Amino acid sequence: MTTLAELDPLSTERLRERAFDLARDRRDIGFFWSLFRHLPAREDGSDGALGIQSTVDDAVALWKESTGHEYGDREPLIRAAFIDYLLKH
Repeated sequence: MTTLAELDPLSTERLRERAFDLARDRRDIGFFWSLFRHLPAREDGSDGALGIQSTVDDAVALWKESTGHEYGDREPLIRAAFIDYLLKH
């Protein structure tokens, strides 16, 4: 089992990789939905919503498109979400 002491020193990008890998393995689309709630609205006016047939890989691709791994002032919140997911699963 992973501990907070092991996760906290990791970079946000490394936490993202680990959390995304775990969510992919678990086919946990809910994890990705929870992350999208923390992102600002898209500038193109679309909500970035995934259709009912979407897969976890679609969610990962949308995440990359939406963030470019630039989290801005939301980084602490997103980082906490990655750590929380890794600790719970």
